[in-house]
Order: sequence, then C-alpha cells, then structure tokens
Amino acid sequence: MSLHMLNEGKDVPADYLQRIARAQELVRVVAAAQQKYGDQVTGALYTELGTRLHNERRGKRLDLLRQTAEEALEAAGLDRKLADAMESEEYEDAIRASHDEGMALVGQEVGTPVIRVGSNAFFGPVITRIPRGEEAGRLWDGVLLVTAFEDFFELKRSRTREVRFD
Repeated sequence: MSLHMLNEGKDVPADYLQRIARAQELVRVVAAAQQKYGDQVTGALYTELGTRLHNERRGKRLDLLRQTAEEALEAAGLDRKLADAMESEEYEDAIRASHDEGMALVGQEVGTPVIRVGSNAFFGPVITRIPRGEEAGRLWDGVLLVTAFEDFFELKRSRTREVRFD
C-alpha cells in the first residue's frame, strides 16, 4: 500500500503530505527493483530500508533518502543505480495497481501495515515492540487465528507507548 496514494484528496496536515510524498520516492525504488529482479527481492529490500529508516532513525532525515536507498539496495545485493527511480514517475502505474489490489482486500478505512497471508488479508498488527523467538510465534499464530474467522473485523485500543526498535 502507498500512504501517498491512500491519502490523495484527503484533508491531512501539509507536513504529513510532504513526508508521504517523499516516502513515495522509496516506494518507486522498490517497484524498480521488483521490475528488474522479481518479487523475491522485496522482503530483503524492505528490511534494509526499514533498518535504516526506523532502527537507525533516518526516517525524518529527508536529506538522506538517496543515500539510504543506495545503501539499502547494495545491502540487499541489488544495483545501487535503481535509486534513480526516486525521481521517476515510470513506476507509478505499477505502484497504483499494487496499492489498489491490496486495498481491495481490506477496504479504504485502514492504514499500514496491510498484510496478506493466502486468502487472509488484514490491517495490522500494530505493535510498539518487536517480539522475538517464541513470543513472536505466539503473536503471529494469534493474529492468523483471529483473522481467519470470517466475521472478525477489528480489535483496537489507544496506543500509549512509543515504538521501540530493540
């Protein structure tokens, strides 16, 4: 899903629109990598981007986006030149098609993440701490169990903690 596309025409703060427009540049890089290498590179590239943006806290450093993209591409074993896609609109149709496909599975009134496992698609889970080992397995099993119930739609509570990447 693309937050940039999801929020088109919506009344959201200007600074948020600017951030998601810049984030779209990295989505273009992922689309370019998928086109060149296939879908199998997506996970590794997202992991490398996420590590730099979130764990290393570069997400608010818009001046580092190009460098971040190049480093993530290289770490994923992909061509650094794919960072050129950041300034190209060549991949917008593919991104929109993917976005529309994902949103059709869950509806328009959700955010990110949207996850599809087989025929099971849902928004979430939204967590503030990354579980590890057995705890991660129990959480994932529970998510799959509850979302497999045909009439299940939503669980929610207000977030009271900041996100932690440790």
